Amino acid sequence: MATNKENMLAGKLYLAGSGDLARDHKKSRMLTRLFNNSTEEQLGYRVELLKELFCSTGESLYIEPPFRCDYGCNISIGNNFYANYDCIIIDVAPVTIGSNVLFGPRVGVYTAGHPIDAEVRNTMLEFGKPITIGNNVWVGANTVINPGVNIGNNVIIGSGAVVTKDIPDNVIAVGNPCKVLRTITDEDKQHWETLKDEYYRDIEIDQ
Repeated sequence: MATNKENMLAGKLYLAGSGDLARDHKKSRMLTRLFNNSTEEQLGYRVELLKELFCSTGESLYIEPPFRCDYGCNISIGNNFYANYDCIIIDVAPVTIGSNVLFGPRVGVYTAGHPIDAEVRNTMLEFGKPITIGNNVWVGANTVINPGVNIGNNVIIGSGAVVTKDIPDNVIAVGNPCKVLRTITDEDKQHWETLKDEYYRDIEIDQ
């Protein structure tokens, strides 16, 4: 016999709201409430709350309130993570985010699924599929990432995308459903390296 939590994390049908799941959910609600009610003078406190909420994090992370998640303890994040306003992560299955990942405003990461058959769905049984996001990824505003998706390394997801299938490394992908637009090239790197060098040559250092 398995618990609902064990079934949930295994991607099987489960029923939310009892046992360990209820306790994890309550803890998540408390920590996100404290986080969302914190002030701009409490940046260290915010990081402490996020580190208690998530399964694991890198040293550097910043999430702009408000933020919502189901459990938090199923979310693992690498170093140097940034999420803008209104980020939602529904983590009924593991969510793994790499290092140097940027989320625009209102990015949604949704692992939860519901049965297609209405009678089974009406029993409130549900399931989840894990989501993985690689290193050096920029996810544009209002993007929706659906259950079971893997996004590779060095990827840009265009604003408003609905990601329903895996995205390979080193591409720009856009649209609904999200599809690869083009590969990121050496010419892209050279162009942005030139602009970066110009910036550091010309910028007046603020004191």
